[in-house]
Amino acid sequence: MKLQQVLAVALATAVAGQAAELPVRHVVLYKHGVGYFERAGELAAGEGGQLSFNATDMNDVLKSLTVDVKGAGAIAGLRYDSSEPVEQKLQQFPITIDKQQPLSALVDQLKGAELELKSGSSTITGQILSARLVAGSREQAEKEQVTLLLGSGEIRAFEIGAGVQIRFTDPRLQQQLKDYLNTLLQGRNTEKRTIYIDSVDSGRRQVTASYMVPVPIWKSSYRLLFQESAEPMLEGWAIVDNTTGEDWTNVRLSVISGRPISFISRLYEPRFITRPTVDLAEDRAAAPVLHGGAIGGLADAVMNRPAPARAALPAAAAPSERRENVQLLMEAESKASPSSLAATAQGREAGELFEYRFDKPVTVRKSQSAMLPFLQQRVSARKLLIYSNPSAVHPTNAAEVMNASGKTLDGGPITVYDAGVYAGEALFETVKTGDKRLVSYGVDLGTRVTTAFDSDAALVREIHVRNGVLTSRLSNNETRTYTVRNVDAKAKTLIIEHPVRPGYKLLNLKPWETTATAYRFEVKLAPSAETKFPVREERVFDQTHMISNITPDFLLTLLSNRSLTAEGKKALELILDKKRKMADLDRQAAQAEAQVREVGADQQRTRQNIESLNRVSGQQDQVQRYARQLADQETRLVTLRDQLTELRRNRAALESELNTLINSTEF
Repeated sequence: MKLQQVLAVALATAVAGQAAELPVRHVVLYKHGVGYFERAGELAAGEGGQLSFNATDMNDVLKSLTVDVKGAGAIAGLRYDSSEPVEQKLQQFPITIDKQQPLSALVDQLKGAELELKSGSSTITGQILSARLVAGSREQAEKEQVTLLLGSGEIRAFEIGAGVQIRFTDPRLQQQLKDYLNTLLQGRNTEKRTIYIDSVDSGRRQVTASYMVPVPIWKSSYRLLFQESAEPMLEGWAIVDNTTGEDWTNVRLSVISGRPISFISRLYEPRFITRPTVDLAEDRAAAPVLHGGAIGGLADAVMNRPAPARAALPAAAAPSERRENVQLLMEAESKASPSSLAATAQGREAGELFEYRFDKPVTVRKSQSAMLPFLQQRVSARKLLIYSNPSAVHPTNAAEVMNASGKTLDGGPITVYDAGVYAGEALFETVKTGDKRLVSYGVDLGTRVTTAFDSDAALVREIHVRNGVLTSRLSNNETRTYTVRNVDAKAKTLIIEHPVRPGYKLLNLKPWETTATAYRFEVKLAPSAETKFPVREERVFDQTHMISNITPDFLLTLLSNRSLTAEGKKALELILDKKRKMADLDRQAAQAEAQVREVGADQQRTRQNIESLNRVSGQQDQVQRYARQLADQETRLVTLRDQLTELRRNRAALESELNTLINSTEF
């Protein structure tokens, strides 16, 4: 090692010995797997600071660390224990030690090195020629063997077993072997890493260091207490876990509702770039060229997805009334008497996030967790039923909870107590102030719901023709009837969640509120009574047909539709007339073709008869009769073919007229 390196190491050791550990003063926990930590302390004259972290946390520390200094001193820089990948370090050594590698494999890598063998009182020294593992047999066990070139020039093989000591006589080679083993050991080391804060002068100063490291997310848990004599009480608890390996003693603690973007960037481990090996073009052999197939110049379409709709306030209240109601409720809750739970957290907006900051210092020992109350206040909540699962028979007991607390309620589980008795549990997502949520916490066995489905035949509402295409707009009405039986002798309020279906719209029915996936209808249930609630929807869709392919019968059906305009009816009647005439010509042509085939078959039989009679004497009269019949058939065949040609000519003319008419028709 050079003298400058020796001095640098000695200086670093001296500074490290004078470094003070900065204690944790402030902790902020988030919902996305990291926590904000602030350490602060006063450094004496000439004293440096140090921060200790888990090795696995260094990437996040180096990405987020900030240092603030107040006082007479200043920070010269930061140093930390670097981490070079073990694989990269091991490449610097002339040997490789694999798992379960025999000793002979290691010795064989050092051919030419001088090796000393000691067995009992005898010692032999020589240069390594080779080493190998000799396979065993029935008579002899496997053994390891090394071949040496002795100083006398003699080449001899020796066994290197349990009773033989070996040593490399070259001190440098012996040290390399030790360094290799130490590198392997350090690669398994997952202990702390230290960042040193260096000072440039001797003044006293207050140093504050803040950073982000991975920690467990904080969890929220709620209790909703229904009471007969007062508004319901909502209690919130924050559950925090200290897995940092050190105590949080009298720290300022905050928990954040929200999820900022966070990721891991590899900053701690040194990065090595693999450089390409470059050859001259004339040194490379020519290779075949593979040309990729063309895929066109189409760009990917961007799908704009609407944001999920938030649950609205009850439709019965106008926007101005809702704001007034929320404001009045917030004022009433601020004056409400507190519960026996002593919540010690103050809520405030933190940019786009929401922070609950605990007023008093908090202590959480390492490897321990804590439950801290962050919310206690009266809330506006009403009990009701929700039916949202069509396959279920019973609706669920639920509560409509309005968040008029002026705070963000972080999502989490909520346990419901009714009149001092456990009533069930639920989950809800994060609720901003002024918003509300429905939470289901039990099954109401005193109410049964059945559904019946009915659908009307599709009706044509509009008919249009353009560019030879007939478009008919049809509507189909569907009704789902909810039959609700309240078997309890008390009135209830039921919320029916009817699914929103693309292409369908409600008919003569306004929902109480709408979510991204469902319409919500509020239904009042009388005691011990049955209620029917029909939900009628309409689906409008289009059907298209090429007019040239439409049959006259289908056109006749369209002409009887009341939605067809007078202009459209007249145009379709002209098209129908042309198609009917074409159909008649097709019928006549088919008949003529059938007659041609029939006459041709008769001619074939007549020729066969003539051929048979010519071989028999005395049948000349009969042959002449068949000959005259054959001539008549030929005349008939010529006439039929002329008729068929004329029919096809007329049909082609009609088809041309029809195409012209179709292309010019538009309504």
